[in-house]
Amino acid sequence: MGIIEQLMGTEAGPVIQFIKYGLAGGLATGVHIILFHLCAWKIFPALQDKDFAVKLFKLPVYQLDDSKRCRNSMIDNGLAFMFSNMGAYILNILWVFERGRHNLFMEIGLFYLVSGISVLIGTALMGYLIKRFSMRTTYAFLANIVSAVFINYAMRKFFIFKG
Repeated sequence: MGIIEQLMGTEAGPVIQFIKYGLAGGLATGVHIILFHLCAWKIFPALQDKDFAVKLFKLPVYQLDDSKRCRNSMIDNGLAFMFSNMGAYILNILWVFERGRHNLFMEIGLFYLVSGISVLIGTALMGYLIKRFSMRTTYAFLANIVSAVFINYAMRKFFIFKG
């Protein structure tokens, strides 16, 4: 099977599948980043003057202590997760993996469970980095994303979907 066929369908070798997973995950992550920043700007303030989105879009921000910023960033991450994860599920079943290892409700439940665990780990890491090291929100958020990518790929590939 050629590369184009592998890219267009759900059947693909391991390298192409990981590339497709990365592209789908990149899109879902983009949605997550946008939602996180919108929430951190407008719903539960968590952005700082030096954060990239603040500087790029000249956003007004609230001055918060690290404890409140930590709490708010974790809430914002949870809100963004609920929506971006459904987008990730849809992209995964349409383009990356093959459904059928579990029934639909079990599959969605496992998808959210695994993603939820990785988000909890990543969110805890983000909160720790902010609270312990006063790390910039953007950098702590990126550490959260990187940890989630590795956990999610392995669990989705080997436990949730068929190959």
